[in-house]
Amino acid sequence: MPHEEESIASRDQININRKIRAKEVRVIDPEGNQLGILPLHQALASASEFNLDLVEISPNASPPVCKIMDFGRFKYEETKKKQEAKKKQAVVQLKEIKVRPKTGENDLQTKVGHILKFIAKKNKVKVTCVFRGREITLSALGKDVLTQIATATTDVAVVEQAPKFEGRSMFMILAPK
Repeated sequence: MPHEEESIASRDQININRKIRAKEVRVIDPEGNQLGILPLHQALASASEFNLDLVEISPNASPPVCKIMDFGRFKYEETKKKQEAKKKQAVVQLKEIKVRPKTGENDLQTKVGHILKFIAKKNKVKVTCVFRGREITLSALGKDVLTQIATATTDVAVVEQAPKFEGRSMFMILAPK
């Protein structure tokens, strides 16, 4: 009793049973053995003998490759694989810490602590040194602050992007080792 889930198949571009448009197809049975190149009506007949569906696996091949299988189970296993891949996918966020060229030592240590927490959670950190008004002339101090932060985090982080100017701010990006 083959599934008539052709509406689902047409959305996902997988042709099954009567949706297959080729005259001849290469058929693989449920155990994985090749039955050879058969006319479509004969392939459908052999699929109905197994009480399963004829699923077009490789439509671009010449002739198209079809496998006799349970289409519902095939779709279920495909969605499970997608869910597993999504679980294992690591989501890396870019966190931002802002400092000023005249940020005090204790405040700097607090910010380094925050950076270490972000890096421990496998996130990248964008450290931005903001210059206001005439502070722009203190670009050397800003660069010193950023290098001080980079040296304080060398055991857990690597500088992915060296300090560089962008408008009235200077930034660098730290990534987990």
